[in-house]
Amino acid sequence: MRSIATLAACVAAAVAVVSVPLVAGAQTTAQTTTQNDAQTMWEKVKGSWNQSKGAVKEQWGELTDDDLLAIEGRRDQLVGKIQTRYGISREAAEAQVGAWEKSRLKDM
Repeated sequence: MRSIATLAACVAAAVAVVSVPLVAGAQTTAQTTTQNDAQTMWEKVKGSWNQSKGAVKEQWGELTDDDLLAIEGRRDQLVGKIQTRYGISREAAEAQVGAWEKSRLKDM
């Protein structure tokens, strides 16, 4: 009887150890999916930059037409121009673009 209890305890411990990496893997998969969605969205933005410029200009009105020409649908360029025009940190510009991406992903 004692050996069955010991065996059950070992199995329970093994199951707990195995399930922890699975949960961590699920979080990584969710992050990867979000990153892939953002990348896909930016590919669409690049492909339809003339239409996307309006949405960008609406969100960040201080960007000039020359800025929008230079950005050409590239996320890193958009972040840099926002940082420069609004005099904010790179992190703040990244946060603004990230929030804009999330709202655009909902619309897609």
